[in-house]
Amino acid sequence: MKKTLIFLSILGSTLVSCKDDFLDLSPVSQTNVNNFYKTASDMNAAVNATYSALQLAGQYTDWYVFSEIPSDNTTNPLSGSVTDMDEFDKFYIRSTNPFLDARWNDTYRGIARANTVLDRIVAVSMDENLKSRYIGEAKFLRALMYFNLVRIFGDVPLVLNEVTSVSEGYRHSRTPAAQVYEQIIKDLTEASAALPASYTGNDIGRATQGAAKALLGKVYLTRKASGDYQAAAKVLKEVIDLNLYELLPSYADLFKPSNANNKESIFEVQYKKGGFGEGSNYPNNFAPEFSAPFVVSVGGTGGNNIITQDMEDAYQLNNPNIALRDSVRFKASMAHGYLNGNGQFIERKHIKKFSDTPFQNNDSDDNWYVLRLADVFLMYSEALNELNNGPTTDAYTYLNLVRERANVAPVANLSYEAFKLALENERRVELAFEGHRWFDLVRTGRAIPVMASKGIVVEEYQLLFPIPQRQIDVNPGQITQNPGHTR
Repeated sequence: MKKTLIFLSILGSTLVSCKDDFLDLSPVSQTNVNNFYKTASDMNAAVNATYSALQLAGQYTDWYVFSEIPSDNTTNPLSGSVTDMDEFDKFYIRSTNPFLDARWNDTYRGIARANTVLDRIVAVSMDENLKSRYIGEAKFLRALMYFNLVRIFGDVPLVLNEVTSVSEGYRHSRTPAAQVYEQIIKDLTEASAALPASYTGNDIGRATQGAAKALLGKVYLTRKASGDYQAAAKVLKEVIDLNLYELLPSYADLFKPSNANNKESIFEVQYKKGGFGEGSNYPNNFAPEFSAPFVVSVGGTGGNNIITQDMEDAYQLNNPNIALRDSVRFKASMAHGYLNGNGQFIERKHIKKFSDTPFQNNDSDDNWYVLRLADVFLMYSEALNELNNGPTTDAYTYLNLVRERANVAPVANLSYEAFKLALENERRVELAFEGHRWFDLVRTGRAIPVMASKGIVVEEYQLLFPIPQRQIDVNPGQITQNPGHTR
């Protein structure tokens, strides 16, 4: 049984897909693969299976373990010998940590599903426009999953076709990150040309042209090769100029389950409660321990992703020099505590952005934002600041649009460095707990100094996480550990 991980992650693309209704995520019954992938309906199920992979624990269910807990936003519960999250919080991550295994395996399962679509759809007789769209969706999803992998692990195996034998799986070694980025950019460029601008009805929530372009902009900002800031600014402005997205007037409304896939949303991981196995666990997972039924009325409480005092301070609510304090976003994002059944206030900071009432334990309608317009505005401002060695009129405009919605004062007359720091904090409070902070700090070269200022020593090698030890054990000739990680 040891010979699983990359090979079963690449090979074992178990078909868990959807019916015609994109948000009705009921599994398809077991299907003989050799007789499948013959019709447009088969390909629809296969594409939906690729979307469904985003729900896997090692993709967006536990995304916060990699994106929030290592940062200064949140910390972890440490209970007895259970230190798996604590390792991410304090940077002593074992290569045998189960979160690493899940991240690698579940992401490659999703990539395998995308590759199956792309390999099999060519021979299917179906409407050519729909075929092109399905190809675009698969390429977008594959790019998103590889983007997450390369940010976490650096060099990773770049697998672009179905793997049909274990021996073939053994031939896949780690591909240089630069080459992985090139493929991500290629996939997103081609996806943006193939995907529609929007959908109607049951297709709402699928990847769009805007999603591909917005993700491409983030990829350029992250890669930072020659010309990437220019490319990022161009493609992010194209998203804005689509005029399909707008900031919701109320920040708090972003996080109402009834507002899923709203006008500000560009791409979300979709969840549906109701006992189908397709709901999200965020309300239960992030509620303080022992806070049921007061914070979340159905199911248990995980007490995970605990908000730091430093995160609260980022809203600058107690700064006497700020006329308009950031109370709008603070109140929508976090709470100091809750009232128990006796009316007693229990002080436990916790996240409020995921507040749907679950159908049962770990079964809510709360989606996960991957991309929304405020993120695009702030990335565009960042690209302009970098390109011009200081903020332009547009850079101020789009930053201040985000601040205006939050009822905080505009910024003006800043140097390059001051504007960069203003953007850093703006992204922190605007996108709090949405899975951006750690990767923002790494992307901007600020992770080491910011964490040091909070008393946490991060070494350069720790900006990448360890390769799962099981991958090295099953294929030591091809899969190697990231330098510095020896556990």
